[in-house]
Amino acid sequence: MKKYAVFFLMAVLGGSVSLGGYVLLQKNSEHQQGIPQNTVPAQLTSLTAMSAAYPDFTVPASNSIHAVVHIKTQYARKNNMYDNFFDLHDFFGDNPYNPQTPLEGAASGVIISADGYIVTNNHVVQDASKIEVVLNDKRSYEGKIVGTDPSTDLAVVKIKENNLPFLSYGNSDDLQIGEWVLAVGNPFNLTSTVTAGIVSAKARDINILGAPDGSSIESFIQTDAAVNRGNSGGALVNTRGELVGINAAIASGNGFYAGYSFAIPVNIVKKVVGDLIDYKEVQRAFLGVSIREIDSKFAEDQGIKELRGVYVSEVNDGSAAKEAGMSRGDVITAINKIPVNSTSELLEQVSRYRPGEKVVVVANREGVEKTFNVTLRNREGNTSLVKSEAKDVLPMLGAKMQVASSDVMRKLGIDHGVQVTEIGDGLLRNAGIREGYVITEIDKKPVRSIEDVSKILANKNGGVLLEGVYPNRVRAYYGFGIN
Repeated sequence: MKKYAVFFLMAVLGGSVSLGGYVLLQKNSEHQQGIPQNTVPAQLTSLTAMSAAYPDFTVPASNSIHAVVHIKTQYARKNNMYDNFFDLHDFFGDNPYNPQTPLEGAASGVIISADGYIVTNNHVVQDASKIEVVLNDKRSYEGKIVGTDPSTDLAVVKIKENNLPFLSYGNSDDLQIGEWVLAVGNPFNLTSTVTAGIVSAKARDINILGAPDGSSIESFIQTDAAVNRGNSGGALVNTRGELVGINAAIASGNGFYAGYSFAIPVNIVKKVVGDLIDYKEVQRAFLGVSIREIDSKFAEDQGIKELRGVYVSEVNDGSAAKEAGMSRGDVITAINKIPVNSTSELLEQVSRYRPGEKVVVVANREGVEKTFNVTLRNREGNTSLVKSEAKDVLPMLGAKMQVASSDVMRKLGIDHGVQVTEIGDGLLRNAGIREGYVITEIDKKPVRSIEDVSKILANKNGGVLLEGVYPNRVRAYYGFGIN
């Protein structure tokens, strides 16, 4: 036992001597190299500095989540019995006697004023028969569509409430590549979700809107902030908590986030939202030119010395550009002092103005810089603003109708309705409606005459829900959209 005790004592003594020697050598080394004593190790210093330099998103996140809402929508869906509505039994599918459970969707929106105006994407609310807006504090409201603009994929919804938290507009022109931004929304019904990323690119045209008349405006802010289903219509904010974009799309092959997301710049949002609130329609301005981007081969073919700007391939007769003196071959380099180097950048700048407003266009003509004072015009070639008028919707329906006869109403057990007697191309056929269908309600309002149909739909903008019954007593619901 004494033997083991001696060994243990010698081991402890040896370790102490070694440790003391190491400390002494370390101090001598530091003294010789001029390193002050009690210095924090370099790796710890680096970590501390990195932590201090990393941005703090708590303030913009806290300010933003209360102004971002959860938008829940409902859409009518057709019963699979309607293709053969005289067959009253379907043992393997829908019960023809019961109304179908509506389809549901969920997305996001941004409160932009204390009195309840909310901006979201057009694709979020188009064709919706019901819109529910849920605030971050879980209060719920019915949302009404103020106006929609498919060409920018924007829409404005209104709820009846005051003193709401809202986001202030920032300036999307000031965004820099590499700048931090936050995406705020409700992906997968997970409310008040905040993700962070940087601005990856600006003025991206990803060709997803594709308006038939060529009026779509795509000049997206590209970020790597995680955005998924349900984020549509949510906020993109800067580190000051200002709204700089409305999230609209993701780049993905499977419908889920794969590294890139796209937002509509707030400088476009401000203009479109203002028009929809003030006029119910977007006041679209046009230069009146056909344009194309410049690459090295095209520049060589046309004798263009600089690879910047947008080439004017045609100037329309009677257009704003023609009136200002622009001509084919001009290379537009700036609008109101903001450089443009792609078609998407040019379209974004012009989209911010209304017919009748003036812009200064700088263009290069055969090596000489020229300035043009352009008064923008509308599609018809004048400076008038579009006034929203009651639509004559009946021709759009594509059907002949008459008040249901007393005999039909008695057999169906109803006391009012308008019956579809003949159907052609139009909204009703596209929705799946067949001849013989008796419309009893539109958007929960009773229909007793064709005039009722016209009045209910005259000022409608967005989704419409029809309720009615077929001659075989099958009750059916249909939904379609009016823009």
